[in-house]
Amino acid sequence: MKIETGSSGDIEIVRIIGIVDTTTAPQAESKIQDLLDNSCKKMVIDLSETEYMSSSGLRVLLSTAKKLWAKDGLLRICQPNKVVKDILDTSGFSVIMDVRDTEAEALKDF
Repeated sequence: MKIETGSSGDIEIVRIIGIVDTTTAPQAESKIQDLLDNSCKKMVIDLSETEYMSSSGLRVLLSTAKKLWAKDGLLRICQPNKVVKDILDTSGFSVIMDVRDTEAEALKDF
């Protein structure tokens, strides 16, 4: 797994590339926590190149959302491919999280 970060104004963008599972989730969580520690209150997680996400990866998303909500922040998820979208739908994450089809939609009206 590889994680790329960038920003658009005050919005942090995190791109997760590869597989997020028990082995790689701690790395994703650590990278995201670094951003949260630097006063990040708005985040987009781009899943366009995420091949698969296990329950460990879902926990990272939920933990990130809770940490942002606690400081009146916001998390949006964008561009999940079909496999990851099915996982988000089946787990109910599509209902409790803000999932957008494109990065542009995720960044709009933040």
